[in-house]
Amino acid sequence: MDFYKMQGIGNDFVFIEDFNNEIQEECELAKKVCDRHFGIGADGLVIVRKSDLANAKMVIINADGSRASMCGNAIRCFGKYVYEHKIVKDLKFSVETGDGVKEIEIILEKDKVKYVRVYMGKPSYAGADIPLVNMENLIGKEITVDGKTYKMTTVLMGVPHTIIFQENEEYDVIADGSKLEKLPMFKEGSNINFVKIIDKTHIRVDTWERGAGATLACGTGCSASVVVAKKFGLVDNIEEIFVKAPGGELVIEVLGDDVHMKGPAEVVFQGKITI
Repeated sequence: MDFYKMQGIGNDFVFIEDFNNEIQEECELAKKVCDRHFGIGADGLVIVRKSDLANAKMVIINADGSRASMCGNAIRCFGKYVYEHKIVKDLKFSVETGDGVKEIEIILEKDKVKYVRVYMGKPSYAGADIPLVNMENLIGKEITVDGKTYKMTTVLMGVPHTIIFQENEEYDVIADGSKLEKLPMFKEGSNINFVKIIDKTHIRVDTWERGAGATLACGTGCSASVVVAKKFGLVDNIEEIFVKAPGGELVIEVLGDDVHMKGPAEVVFQGKITI
């Protein structure tokens, strides 16, 4: 099977094409190819398919075999992939995801893809959307787990993200994130983002992703973190906020209720894998 390995500021994915829907047991395939010792190694598997709703369809499966409805870094890589492989021809096109149809814009520099800009949709704090168990919302609420208190806000930004601002206490992404991901209040689990405000236009985000663990970047998590930081007045109410993740930087634009993400995507290598 032919594959491409791609990364978006350190969040890495294996890309394969399946235009005739021939792949069986795709969740098991994801676990195999994403294994960093016995496979290619990645945070997730991305399958490129035809769509009846958009110009192309993105299916993403986490490294542990669980399905994800949306991933910001993956969809930037997806945009670059389908453009450079001439699956789409225009600089603006649509992609079907598990979170609906997303609008993509390719930004060129000297005829090369420099950035991919993605319309991420509108955030929701509604407990039914996230979904939360018997909770109308989770906004600025203090939750104590194993004697440690966390002030948490959860928002749906394609997938559920819980935001914790690092103010007077430092958090460990692995130790704290793995503990909070599957709290009983989260019906389907939650990604956990630890956010540090650098200044009024810059923040840092470290993310524990459900199904993948601590990653070098999370596009939906960076988007959600900006949305919540704006809600609490922790950053300026301007369009562009710069977000630093361990793997690099993204630009998040909030235009009213609409969220856009802009950043790079790179091909790491290509090859064949026996399955």
